Amino acid sequence: MSWVSFNIFRTLGFPDTLQLKPEDVFKYREEISTAEWVLFPEYWQLNALIYGLQARVFPSEASYRLGHNKIEMTRAFELVAPANTPYTRILANTPENAEHLWNEMDQPFVAKLPKSSQGNGVWLIESLQDWRDYLSKSDVLYVQEQLPIDRDIRIVVIGDQVITAYWRLQAAQGFYNNVSKGGLIERSPVPEAAVALALHLARTLDINHAGFDIAMVGGHPYVLEFNRLFGNQGIEGGDAKLREVIQDYLQRQSTPTGPNFPSRPSSPRRRFNRAA
Repeated sequence: MSWVSFNIFRTLGFPDTLQLKPEDVFKYREEISTAEWVLFPEYWQLNALIYGLQARVFPSEASYRLGHNKIEMTRAFELVAPANTPYTRILANTPENAEHLWNEMDQPFVAKLPKSSQGNGVWLIESLQDWRDYLSKSDVLYVQEQLPIDRDIRIVVIGDQVITAYWRLQAAQGFYNNVSKGGLIERSPVPEAAVALALHLARTLDINHAGFDIAMVGGHPYVLEFNRLFGNQGIEGGDAKLREVIQDYLQRQSTPTGPNFPSRPSSPRRRFNRAA
């Protein structure tokens, strides 16, 4: 096993792993090109690593590409799970489009910046002044219906399995469910439909390291977004648990298979409560 990591905080203690700073990518070209896995590179390194060195990266290329931009993420969701994607409109920021969307969307509605995370770059548009403020912040108009919810579900997928799922209750100031914005964690049972949707998206889109945010309206799940790099506040065991699961997945993916190399049994999977 020989791995290279560009994020020591997420791979601390990984055995046989060369820990590098992102700017070392050119200095250690040979070591990177012969590594089994290149772990947690920066987004700007991705093309050079994948196309220049044919490196095998984790998280997957799809996790990077789709997780980097909410527009690309939403378009992928609309193709593979249209019934589970909130109504969304994405248009260039022109006076005509701004007026059209203001008249089209039921109010209040949600507006987002294409590149943001942890609840940043997301606004609830309740007035014309809110809308005008948003128009000054983005070249692209990304608007979405507001779902009638006061909580959502964070579902963490690593590799090919869900490692935790929990509710995030709305922050005291309202609207935001993100823990970084004051949202609260609740560990009551999570609907099976939400877990199934997250796994469907992960497997269909080849996303192998993500925190999916799923909202339930009645008994129907809607995907809001996923974060490629997510916090560990709601994960029992925290960073240590994440590192254990990541190592297990990478080792299983590196194990030869075929008639002379039977697949290694997967590690026992952690169980968590789910509602019927």
